Amino acid sequence: MLRRGLHYILVDFVAIAAGPFTMGWTGGHPGERPVHEVWLSAFEIATAPVTNAEWRVWLEAAGLRPPPFWRAPGFDAAEQPVVGISWDEAAAFAAWVGARLPSEAEWEKAARGGRDGARYPWGDAPPPAARFTAPPRVRSTPPNPLGLHDLAGVCHEWCADWYDEGYYRISPARDPRGPAIGTRRVSRGGAWRHADPWSPVAHRSSLPPHLRYSDYGLRLARGPQTAPAAPDSAPRRS
Repeated sequence: MLRRGLHYILVDFVAIAAGPFTMGWTGGHPGERPVHEVWLSAFEIATAPVTNAEWRVWLEAAGLRPPPFWRAPGFDAAEQPVVGISWDEAAAFAAWVGARLPSEAEWEKAARGGRDGARYPWGDAPPPAARFTAPPRVRSTPPNPLGLHDLAGVCHEWCADWYDEGYYRISPARDPRGPAIGTRRVSRGGAWRHADPWSPVAHRSSLPPHLRYSDYGLRLARGPQTAPAAPDSAPRRS
């Protein structure tokens, strides 16, 4: 349970033990190379993306304006992932509930579920035969070995890091947090809107932090690492 004052949301977390994993993919884009070993401190990550129902708690408690697509048919079910949110809004929500966004390295380690070198969260098998015309309900795609759902095929998930295509060449071997500055924030996970939504687990995407797309959502993390800096301004009130 995550709680802010009298308001709370129920989130299932999985504990990820401290230790190394192999990050990147030899067959990916230049930004996904070189393959390198990373050691991460222990952390926890949510088993599914944040839903509309969970986001509504924040909107009603703080009197905030809902994101785009909030009432659009196909996007408005309580158990669908909230989408159309900027990085700034995602980081603010995570901080409000006492959590944070995962780092890019944390997301990939959790998504791999102990299967270093696997192409997809569920292994190397071909993707499921499914194609969505709007975000499906959470936990609608195969889980990985740790029980994490919706790591591909549902929505891109904002990560804490700034994006730099060449970051892997200079990334620290322990608890990397991305570049100190940038113009785009990292996102991970394949999304329903793409012709091929089944993104490989090592695939990196990015977007300027103020933009809102219909396939961008978030997954919560918590643990000892420093949370991302709070946004300069809160989302607009209604």
